[in-house]
Amino acid sequence: MQKFQRAPLSTPLIENRVFDDIAIGDTASISRTLTLDDIALFAYISGDINPAHMDAEYARTDMFHHIIVHGMWTAGLISAVLGTRLPGPGTIYLDQSLQFRAPVAPGDTITAVVTVTERMAEKHRLTLDCSAVNQNNVVVLRGTALVQAPTEAISRPAMALPDVRLTRHERFNTLLGLARARGPCTTAIAHPCDEVTLRAALDAAAAGLIVPILVGPAGKIRAAAAAAGLDLTGLRIEDAPHSHAAAARAVQLVHDGAARLLMKGALHTDELMHAVMHAETGLRTDHVLSHIYVMDVPGYPRPLLLTDAAINIAPNLTTKAGIAQNAIDLARALGIDTPKLAVLAAVETINPAMPSTLDAAALCKMAERGQITGGLIDGPLAFDNAVSRSAAAEKNIISAVAGQADILLAPDLEAGNMMAKQLTFLAGADAAGVVAGARVPIILTSRADDSRTRLASCAVALLMVAHDHG
Repeated sequence: MQKFQRAPLSTPLIENRVFDDIAIGDTASISRTLTLDDIALFAYISGDINPAHMDAEYARTDMFHHIIVHGMWTAGLISAVLGTRLPGPGTIYLDQSLQFRAPVAPGDTITAVVTVTERMAEKHRLTLDCSAVNQNNVVVLRGTALVQAPTEAISRPAMALPDVRLTRHERFNTLLGLARARGPCTTAIAHPCDEVTLRAALDAAAAGLIVPILVGPAGKIRAAAAAAGLDLTGLRIEDAPHSHAAAARAVQLVHDGAARLLMKGALHTDELMHAVMHAETGLRTDHVLSHIYVMDVPGYPRPLLLTDAAINIAPNLTTKAGIAQNAIDLARALGIDTPKLAVLAAVETINPAMPSTLDAAALCKMAERGQITGGLIDGPLAFDNAVSRSAAAEKNIISAVAGQADILLAPDLEAGNMMAKQLTFLAGADAAGVVAGARVPIILTSRADDSRTRLASCAVALLMVAHDHG
């Protein structure tokens, strides 16, 4: 018999029961409360994305009128009892019959029970009655299991389960729902001459967010669509000979009122912004133009806005005040009544040798005097103090913003850009991007953005338009 060193008493153990120690009538159980995360994880592992389990809107129309879990999730609790309790480690699962008697919904607490009904000594086999009941003692599953029980005792340290973080995109899904309810906006798309941009336009149109006007070389646009197998039937195409002309014409359409949104296509941001800034036909106002990411960060309890990561390279105090106001206005358009804005620096104290801390202090005073309105501003705050209450408490920072920021104002473009990309590529965040401060929101997307992020960018812009027009 192989010997195992007993773990320290503080370490939980997983132990079995050998065949000779098991009698008819012996029983064991395990309980688990079902969550939406359980359903999502089971769907991910199994590949079963039946809308009855995943789509609340669809589930309301089926026979149960709400989301239910996969039946095999409940059956998995039976397996857990057999593998960890009775008989436990060393058990060989041979056969299982199952009857699914009632649905299981999120919030239900399910108790799975196995009871030994037969012993077969020749091959050390057991037959067990299996059942699962919910918190109301309603039987949701019944069946019979056949197992080969272990003959040697096993005692092992219980293995800790890995930490699992789900990216559910619920905040972006909420944005999309709110934007759809507003109805689509006519959107001029500058130089959509590649598959990525065309697909984004078609997806946003199909989602009920925009009515696209494709502005650029008509031949190139149609060729790109044909190469990608995309159908442009019914879409308006404004012919323009090249990207510079496409940017100018797209901006002109918005300037003249033929479109209410502007979207970047397959051209450089500078080309589009040059047309936006044109004195006569552009979209410039007396506001600062600034880029704002609306981020859905796994593990953070609210949407997180980050600015500026794409337009203002080294903003001075006046520009930062405009950047802050734009971000606060956007947050309010997204339904955040009093946004909390953290002015970021490397430290949380004012240091005359660090200009970003002086700017932060000045911005706070400007907010107190009504020069920036609609939100709460505090700073300087380091990144950890801005987003973590425990980090803020550790530094004894007393603030209505610290640890619960809705908006992060970066000291410069490089810092903002790096933060956005770190959150996206290392933390699994989704990032929708818009430019605020012009006559209309400008939708900026990247080739690296997926379809969901592009749709969210359109949704954010649509909500901005709706908010501006009451």
